[in-house]
Amino acid sequence: METQPQDYSLIRRILFPYSGNEQLTPRQRLRVITIWALFFTIPMLLCTVLMGLAAKTNTSKLLIILGIVLVAGMVLFGATAAFAVSTNNRSVRKRQQSKDRADNTSGGRYGS
Repeated sequence: METQPQDYSLIRRILFPYSGNEQLTPRQRLRVITIWALFFTIPMLLCTVLMGLAAKTNTSKLLIILGIVLVAGMVLFGATAAFAVSTNNRSVRKRQQSKDRADNTSGGRYGS
């Protein structure tokens, strides 16, 4: 795992603690997806609980709503994180391919 530069903001270090210069390993991908899913879903759950308590909602109804919010938040933000990770890995791969192509050219512009 690469070292984290300290010039990134706190939010950036929490949500995507990697420089973006290397592809993420499966373990790093899982970490980013889990952090995003939890980071954005927990405030939604807390707001739902507060609104349910303020509205004096039936406990069973509140639990059902909390379950829906939990599943929807985890799926939505997990999928968003998976897209961010795949985009990062794709851009790293393309950058590496173009660098390899530039390194493999010999003879200058006209191939001589």
